[in-house]
Amino acid sequence: MRIVLLGAPGSGKGTQAKLLAEKFTIPQISTGDLLRAAVAAGSPFGLQAKAAMDSGQLVSDSIVLGMIEERLAKPDTQKGFILDGFPRNIPQAEALDALLEKVRMPLDSGLLIDVDFEILLQRLTGRRTCESCGQMYNIYTSPSRLDERCDKCGGNLRHRTDDNEETIGNRLRVYEAQTAPVAAYYRGQGKLRSVQGIGEISDIFIAIQKALGEPAHAKPVAAPAKPAPRKPAPIATQVKQEVAAAVATVKAVKKATIASIDKTEKKVAKTTKKAVASAKKTVKTASKTVKTAVKTTVKKGVKAAKKTLASAKKSMKKASKAVATKSPAKKAIVKKAAPKKKVASKKVAPKKAPAKKTSVKGRAIARKTVPKKKVSAKKSSKKR
Repeated sequence: MRIVLLGAPGSGKGTQAKLLAEKFTIPQISTGDLLRAAVAAGSPFGLQAKAAMDSGQLVSDSIVLGMIEERLAKPDTQKGFILDGFPRNIPQAEALDALLEKVRMPLDSGLLIDVDFEILLQRLTGRRTCESCGQMYNIYTSPSRLDERCDKCGGNLRHRTDDNEETIGNRLRVYEAQTAPVAAYYRGQGKLRSVQGIGEISDIFIAIQKALGEPAHAKPVAAPAKPAPRKPAPIATQVKQEVAAAVATVKAVKKATIASIDKTEKKVAKTTKKAVASAKKTVKTASKTVKTAVKTTVKKGVKAAKKTLASAKKSMKKASKAVATKSPAKKAIVKKAAPKKKVASKKVAPKKAPAKKTSVKGRAIARKTVPKKKVSAKKSSKKR
């Protein structure tokens, strides 16, 4: 039995791989384990992989395929193997087929453990692993009886830092976009076997065995020098397989699109929330500024009005004083009173007798004055 195990993170393929390995006494080949072992052993591929990881790059497919080829050369793979973690995309699947043809160990089946997105998210976020024995639990579906302790050895249960909703969501979207089409690739070859990874572990394992059929594929490999030509499948079967592959691809694309839309909606909601908060803050600041400006303007206006009022009062006071001083009625009174004083002074002036002068000139003046009076008297007598 030579199979490739497919499934999203959290689908339980690691657990089922161990059960299959025990049942059919074939090795489980995990590319992650191979990589760690090669780096620890300092093998040529391990050194290359370490150099790539130290420089922050991904380990190339050629290095991974080289490690797989070395592992398949060991005697325990002659009855078969379970390949876990590789391939992750179509180019890797094609390269793996070429390698297996080269070592005369072509695949018998591609086994897909299918689980819905929501269930995967619950499994991964609730996953707990014993630090001592590696036993796995889930706080939602299979919690330990001892709080944060392993039921088997009492070791501490660890929650992986990358088992959070955001990281897991990204991993599942990558799987839907890249790895899910690999299932369609093996379906197109007529090798895909699919089971639902929901329920008890033992029930899922029974379903896997039924899907794989009787262990006719588990017999030791005695491959000919060249692989035997495959009989072409009937046209109806081919069409059915192509339709199924197309449907699977559409389904994978649909899931990836929905996940992308969900992510975009979350980003838009987050951005909108930030914009609303910013707008509220701006409105609050503007309102405060307007209140301050209004308050300042009112104060200045009141002060200016008071100043203008004081100035107006002062001007009115001056005007009132000026009007009182320069009144036309008073001027008229002054003008009328002035002539009376002058007339009085003229009447009084003749009453004063001229001083008698003993000088010659004085006498002459007297003489002149006296005749006038005499003449006037004569005239008055004549009239009478």
